[in-house]
Amino acid sequence: MATRTQKDVQKRLDELREEVNHHLYRYHVLDEPEVSDAEYDRLYDELTSLEEEHPDLITPDSPTQRVGAPPSERFQKVEHLTPMGSLEKVTDDESLFKWAEDVRKRLDSDEPVAYVIEPKIDGLAVSLTYEDGLLTRGATRGDGIQGEDVTVNLKTIKAIPLRMQGDGPPAVLEVRGEVYLPLSGFRELNERIAELGQKLAPNPRNAAAGSLRQKDSSITASRPLSIWVYGLGAHEGLQLSSHWEELEWLREHGFRTNPFAERLESIEEVAKRCRDWERGRTELDYEIDGIVIKVDSLEQQAILGALHSRPRWARAFKWAPMTAQTKLLKIAIRVGRTGALNPWAMLEPVQVGGVTVSKATLHNEEDINRKDIREGDVVIIQRAGDVIPQIVGPAGPHAKGTKPFRMPKKCPLCGANIVKPKGEAMHRCPNRACPSRGLETLINWVQGPADIEGVGEQLMRRLWELELVRSLPDLYRLSKEQLLELDGFQEKSASNAIDAIEHSKRTPFSRVLLGLNIPDVGWVTAQNLARHFGSGDRLAQASQEEIQDVEGIGPERAEAIAEWFSDKDNLRLVEELKGLGLRFEAGPEERPVEGPLTGSTYVITGTLEGFSRDEARKGLEAKGARVADSVSKKTTGVIAGESPGSKLAKAEQLGVAVLDEAALKGLLRG
Repeated sequence: MATRTQKDVQKRLDELREEVNHHLYRYHVLDEPEVSDAEYDRLYDELTSLEEEHPDLITPDSPTQRVGAPPSERFQKVEHLTPMGSLEKVTDDESLFKWAEDVRKRLDSDEPVAYVIEPKIDGLAVSLTYEDGLLTRGATRGDGIQGEDVTVNLKTIKAIPLRMQGDGPPAVLEVRGEVYLPLSGFRELNERIAELGQKLAPNPRNAAAGSLRQKDSSITASRPLSIWVYGLGAHEGLQLSSHWEELEWLREHGFRTNPFAERLESIEEVAKRCRDWERGRTELDYEIDGIVIKVDSLEQQAILGALHSRPRWARAFKWAPMTAQTKLLKIAIRVGRTGALNPWAMLEPVQVGGVTVSKATLHNEEDINRKDIREGDVVIIQRAGDVIPQIVGPAGPHAKGTKPFRMPKKCPLCGANIVKPKGEAMHRCPNRACPSRGLETLINWVQGPADIEGVGEQLMRRLWELELVRSLPDLYRLSKEQLLELDGFQEKSASNAIDAIEHSKRTPFSRVLLGLNIPDVGWVTAQNLARHFGSGDRLAQASQEEIQDVEGIGPERAEAIAEWFSDKDNLRLVEELKGLGLRFEAGPEERPVEGPLTGSTYVITGTLEGFSRDEARKGLEAKGARVADSVSKKTTGVIAGESPGSKLAKAEQLGVAVLDEAALKGLLRG
């Protein structure tokens, strides 16, 4: 490979600086990014690397020599009392440990180093200035030296105290924090924007930035912005020795600090928690794109100092971004096991959250057209955890010649005329003999309720086409000899498949109900039916009124379930499966626990500080309570954490008791 000349290096540096500056302006000033976070990081990393190789070519105006983009001209510029530095990033354990080793070398001491970690909120950094305890100014970070004066808008955020709590406040105090938009609020905001026919916000960070930069503060006030405070800037008269003490002091004086901040004694613990949070971040009602790691001791921080406004005593452990942009190639249709037509998106492959994505879920025709998504568009993809990604909306203007999406008039599998029942969002194939009913039920069964290892969609399609399996009972009559006749099966693989099918007969009753394709019976409803009736026989003999007594089941759903069990073909299917050995009796794990909360029903909403939702659910169920997904008049109470969303509003509307986390702890203590 030819060695770059000095002229070539200079040319590439000029190109990178121009490009990075352009994207900084689009992202930080206009809130209209043109590239994904991953693409921006690639350009910035190339620039940083090239400047490290050629330090003599670094210029004072390089993007690497400043913190962020210049402030918007729409707001008055204000100078921060102390600069707001940005953080260098690490992306893996190796670079994290390398930084920790550098910290030790620079300290040149045997004194232990402790660390404080906090979720890295994907929002907008701000500085709040208090004089004698009163909020006098709030500004965005801007370029780190100067920001935008958005005091009026920040005062609309209820989580920001207008006056500090406690006596004897410092004469001057700068508090640093991150303004963000909860995911529930982001979804609601985009729904409102789509109804108005306006451009959707690509992610919560841009939505928060746009909300905070509104000239009309009443618009800011109408959006559920919040803040996590993470540290101090300039301050007078405070005698604190560690960052952990700073967080405790802020909490005691009325500021909102993140409950998931932790003080850890070793870098190995830090690395583990970074991995844990990457897996667990989807449980939060706000986006985090990494973990902020700080040396705890303020004395050690002072020794370590900073380089180019970036502190040597802190790093941001960043993960792969959860949003990206790509081209929507085609909207395809899959006919589900209930006859519902389910649209899905075929995409140009793109990396999202460290995974290559080539398809995404779409809900129905109304949702597609509400978002104005069209074949040929460049769209914004969002992925949360391991679920199938969703399309947020178009990334820009429609491609030339694109047309609004329309559902087909006829079923793509059987040719029957498609119907759209009144009051429903889904289009359906009304043909009960449509191949989709049998095949999709089988695919759903082996992948979902029964979860049969080694027996997946591809095999079920082959067995269907060869007419070896056309119903659930057929699957349990399948023989090893039949599999051995298929290409790709040998003695061991055929035996393993048959053993796995046989093992699936132990599938719990509630999961069997889920797989029977009963209308409107999802996972929670199947669990409630199994617990309430205890057996298939009792459920089959129940009246509509008796089914309606089950938690979460209204009149229409009860009618649909009763009709399903009154159908002779369905009853024959149940008896056939029982005869083949499947479970139609509730096991001990499906029966309600008797305890002090027996007969009560709770709904959990929002983020709890001391529990995950699963821990809270299991704790309540262990005391005999039922935990439901939705609020109704039968709900005993709603346990509301941070950012509770619409369930809290529904509880207040119905007059259902609302409990905080302290009350939850009381319930669990009995």
